[in-house]
Formats: sequence, structure tokens, C-alpha cells
Amino acid sequence: MFPLYDENPTRTTPYLTYGLIGVNILVFLHEVSLSSQELEQFFQMYAVIPQELTTNFAQEWTTLFTSQFLHGGWWHLISNMVFLWVFGNNVEDRMGHLKYLIFYLSCGALAALCQWFISMNSSIPSLGASGAIAGVLGAYVIRFPQSRILTLAFLGFFVTTIRIPAIILIGIFVIQNVISGLASLQAAANMSVETGGVAYWAHIGGFAFGIILAPLFGLFQHD
Repeated sequence: MFPLYDENPTRTTPYLTYGLIGVNILVFLHEVSLSSQELEQFFQMYAVIPQELTTNFAQEWTTLFTSQFLHGGWWHLISNMVFLWVFGNNVEDRMGHLKYLIFYLSCGALAALCQWFISMNSSIPSLGASGAIAGVLGAYVIRFPQSRILTLAFLGFFVTTIRIPAIILIGIFVIQNVISGLASLQAAANMSVETGGVAYWAHIGGFAFGIILAPLFGLFQHD
């Protein structure tokens, strides 16, 4: 299942959600313009390298934020940006622009730390907006659990659209990540977008911190 549209209207224009999507696209276009060697160097500089974060946190902590704007492929970028487009607008609308930006970046950094905790000695770059977006999902599900999400559903050879309550759609996302994360604990050091792996614990951590932090950022103050 793939979300397409949130039927819950916003009262303000989600400028920051649009801006975050734009920045992620621009950074990825820069990535595809690089040679393989240049791209590897780019990731080494701006992605989270768990081993380097472990040994030199004072210099590497900024990668907890810069890594949120890097992606390992077209599908990685597109899927993340669609989720941000669908769920970010209402969260931004309720929090306000500045609080939403701080919330988003904070969830992304904390999510990266969760993944780092699982694979402290890995030398494989960890990157992507998934952890921050998982935080947005956490905020959304506690604020709009019954909101209907127009969703693309694949039923064998048939493709259709259905409307699903947010709590069910996001619940499926969480359950999938928990099961996959538990199953992959022994191989945590090999998790990486670069090698086709998924940072499940960044997703889980981002989602959990999203639920915890969202009320502190005014999610329920503007009705």
C-alpha cells in the first residue's frame, strides 16, 4: 500500500513541507551529477558513519542532520517525499512553521542515533529522510488517527485506490518495521541504504520520538 492523498484539509500553506521536499530533490540531483568516487566522498562527508560518530562525536554530530537530506536512489527519494507530502502538511499546520522544522530535524537526528546505537562500529554510511518522516507519522497518528488516507493498493495483478484510516495505514508501517528490525538485529552492522538495506531502527526510533515530542511542539494547541 502506498499513500497518495490526505483528505484532512489544512488551514495554512505548508511552506516548510514543500521546502523540505525541494531541498531533498535538489541534493539528490546533485548526487546523480557526481561520479561514483565523488558520490562516495560526498556520503563519507555528509552521511552518518556510525564508526566515525562513535570515535569522534564532537566533529561528526552535524551528520545527524546533513544525512537527512541524502538518498541512495530514486525510489528511496520518491517514497520518502510522497510520505512527507501526504502527512507533513497537517502536522506543520498544527505546530506552526518554525516548531515543525525543529521537530522534523530533531526526530531525524534522534532516529539516526537509534540506528547508530544498533551498529556503533559499522563503517557503512547511514542516510535518508526516513527517520524524520517517521517522526512526522508519529505526530500525525496521535493527532489525526481517523483521518482517511487515499491509498494505492496492489491486489495481485490489480491496482486500485482505497481510503484507509491513518491509524491502520501507519500501524501497518510500524508493525512491518518492528518485525523486520527484530529479525535483523544480528545483521545490524550491514544495514545501509547503499547496500539495499533498510534502517529499521531509525524508523522505529523516529516514530517513537515523534509521538513523544509532538505534544511538546504544540501539536494539540491549534484547533
